[in-house]
Amino acid sequence: MTYRKSALSAAIVACLGFGLGTQARAQETPSDQDQPRADAPASQADDTTDLETIVVTGIRGSMEKSLDTKREANSRLEVVTAEDVGKLPAHNVADTLQRLPGVNISSSSADEGGFDEADRVSLRGTSPSLTQTLINGHSVGSADWFVLSQGSNVGRSVSYTLLPSELVSSVEVNKSSQARLQDGGTTGTVNIITRRPLQFADQISAEASIGAVHSDNAESTDPQFSGLFNYKNDAGTFGVLVQAFKQKRELSRQAQEIPGGFFQIAATDPAGISNPDLVGVYAPGLLGSTLFEQTRDRKGGLIDVQFKPSDNLTLGVSGFSSEMKANNYNRNFMLWGGNFARAQAPDAGYVVRDGVLTEATYTGVAGRPYAVYDMIYREATAKSNYATFDVDWQINENLSSRFQAGTTSGEGSTARQFIAEVTVADGGGASWTSHGAGSPLDWSVGGDISPAGVTSFGTWGNQEVTAKDDEDWFTADFSQYFNGGTLSSIDFGVRYADHERKALSPEGASPGDIWSALQGGATGSYPDGFASDIGGNFPRDLWYFTPDALKEAILNNSTWLYDNDGPTGRHNYGAEWTVAETNLAAYVQANFTGDRWSGNVGLRYVNVDQDIDTYQSVADPANADVSSLFGNWIRKSTNNKHSRVLPSANLKFDLADDLVFRFAASQTQTLPDYSALGASSWGSDLNKTGGGGNPNLEPVLSTNFDANLEWYFMPRGLLSVGAFAMDLQDYVAYGIEKQMLFSELTHQLEEYNVSVPVNADAKVHGVEVAYEQPIGEFFGVLANYTYSDGSTSHTWADGSNNLLGNSKDTYNVGAYFENDRFGARVSYTRRSSFLIGLSGANPYYQDDFGTLSASLSYKASDWLSFSFDALNLNNPTIKYYQNAYIPTSFYNNGRQYYFNVRLKY
Repeated sequence: MTYRKSALSAAIVACLGFGLGTQARAQETPSDQDQPRADAPASQADDTTDLETIVVTGIRGSMEKSLDTKREANSRLEVVTAEDVGKLPAHNVADTLQRLPGVNISSSSADEGGFDEADRVSLRGTSPSLTQTLINGHSVGSADWFVLSQGSNVGRSVSYTLLPSELVSSVEVNKSSQARLQDGGTTGTVNIITRRPLQFADQISAEASIGAVHSDNAESTDPQFSGLFNYKNDAGTFGVLVQAFKQKRELSRQAQEIPGGFFQIAATDPAGISNPDLVGVYAPGLLGSTLFEQTRDRKGGLIDVQFKPSDNLTLGVSGFSSEMKANNYNRNFMLWGGNFARAQAPDAGYVVRDGVLTEATYTGVAGRPYAVYDMIYREATAKSNYATFDVDWQINENLSSRFQAGTTSGEGSTARQFIAEVTVADGGGASWTSHGAGSPLDWSVGGDISPAGVTSFGTWGNQEVTAKDDEDWFTADFSQYFNGGTLSSIDFGVRYADHERKALSPEGASPGDIWSALQGGATGSYPDGFASDIGGNFPRDLWYFTPDALKEAILNNSTWLYDNDGPTGRHNYGAEWTVAETNLAAYVQANFTGDRWSGNVGLRYVNVDQDIDTYQSVADPANADVSSLFGNWIRKSTNNKHSRVLPSANLKFDLADDLVFRFAASQTQTLPDYSALGASSWGSDLNKTGGGGNPNLEPVLSTNFDANLEWYFMPRGLLSVGAFAMDLQDYVAYGIEKQMLFSELTHQLEEYNVSVPVNADAKVHGVEVAYEQPIGEFFGVLANYTYSDGSTSHTWADGSNNLLGNSKDTYNVGAYFENDRFGARVSYTRRSSFLIGLSGANPYYQDDFGTLSASLSYKASDWLSFSFDALNLNNPTIKYYQNAYIPTSFYNNGRQYYFNVRLKY
């Protein structure tokens, strides 16, 4: 059990005691109690605000509302307000947030590579797992469609692909902590706020959006639909809100990948023995021409019912569901350097630069394949839902309360994997030339690479992988107001949550004679102009088995086993783990006001109990608790208890009518990623690398300081500059250790280089600058810049001390035009390179990345409008690299165009 109470805690306790004994001017009168306080939780403010006072219908109104909310808040807060239903400043919620200072986005959660849509949000150059995402102030169960994110790489961040922008009323980004905020966001909390039925001004409101999305690479146009209906009675005591959405789109990602990174030629390898100058030199294990295609079909909705039986009591029930079918087909035709570059030396004339074999040609050796081709079709889904019941009760004129109970769940599942791996280019030789990290490699293989040239067939997987994320919670929050004195109110409350995250792999298929059925199956070809936008010379005119041919051959020639244990079963215990957590928290927060100043101080006590269950490989079946075709395992259980007091303080000074200064200090905590705690060790037979968990990890504790100066020099005008610092204790990094794991190829234990999470210390400090200004009546500009310098005491394999997710430079620039009929907006955002994680045993990075987007709108009448959104207009290539001479991958997703017709009643 850990219990820490810092000097910062003691100082805030002293401040709290001082404030309770101080009497001065009152902040509020009893008549103010029906109005939301500036320091009230968003969920409370939502229920007491008349929509007629907050509706914004244009770009300018949206920006003004957002700045007003930011200005009045007692903490460091960024706000995005939707102009109307489905009219955030960007089509995607995460894309919208990346335009705020200090916010970074990424398009993936594991090793699936870069996509065209933002999926994860992080703050101030840190990992997405350190940023908490809530909906209406509560947790939301989340899971991913990608198979690695379902099992071996599972963070605590929320997938934004399941959250359509049509649901959003506003989004709050809390950069400084308060005791009343749910714990879990070390670097901050994102709170997505939905609409509520009693907030609408009219008795009946209805809206619908009908449109389509066109994707360049996929050459596909797909339908988009969303709708809203709201009813409230004349008395404003009962209301029902119903929202629904169904949105489909096709993706085509064209790439060059180097899966697993580069390997080192060993002194014992034949190439090292014959050419000692190659010992320790890096060479590509695999070089791939990669075509990924996917259909994302998302549907769901939100129902919210409110009943106000009396002036001082409001009851609410809400439910949300989102499901996305995400079937995908990944084809990767690869030069197989790991098969031949160890076994034979390159021809004379090869070039080594900085320890990397950058140019090499290999004469073919009969019987040796020089290429391997993976075709993987996966049937995948991701789901998220929640149900809540809440009570807002004004107990008396000075005491208000809010109670909420809820349940949420997420599920990501790869129900079936249809996999073919063939070898080709027998005896044909190979060559490659590297141009550094910024450009794809030129490479080629000789010999027959057609279906007739296949020399061997194999399959693996065909195994179910399912992730489940469930939480039940209860909260009770109270606010006591005072009619006189500097102490204006006290917030206090409790929260209890029971959370479980698990990875399952109970069933799969034992393959039969698949190849005999598949080799005559239907084939397709890579699209014309495949990967032409990323450059490089490598195989592009390629074939593949169609998904239907692959599925039919595997389904008809495999034995599917369900929950089959024992030595001949397909239950993959090594891919299963469970992390169960109970969280009990209590807080007290004092809110103060004075002459041109306000603020709050508070303490939050958090008690977490963790039960972690996983499996460890053993060689002898006699020592195993369970066994299957995937090996033998013993069960491992670990229990952790963590108790901590988290202090926070926020101060706001109105230096002038248009000048605000803020200062904040706090301690915040985030538990390690679920897979970092629970994942069983796993390995890849292609390069003998793998990953695993560490159930003994400590939570990340961060001591945070934040200062900001804001000049509101005109309506919708802002110039702000601020500084922040975070000292992270027990930050989670990854080291490499040797482990004996079960090999599916040899069916015995072999040695792998396994990445294992470890605790280390880390620091982040930086500066944020933001500027917004209207120009004349119809135009405006905005820009912001964030500098974030992060480092860790952990030394990575490349000798660096980089922080995961840390981009030193992030900036956004934009401009808009709007009159009564027309609206236009253009924006560009860019972030510098940052550490992604490990590729095999080696750290790898995402390169500098920028996107350009634009939107147009036309309001034909009060009930009819049109919008056009264009994303990724600069057609960016997402680049990953290991170092200056070793690239990892290059992805191109093309441009996307959304056209919508909106009807409003």
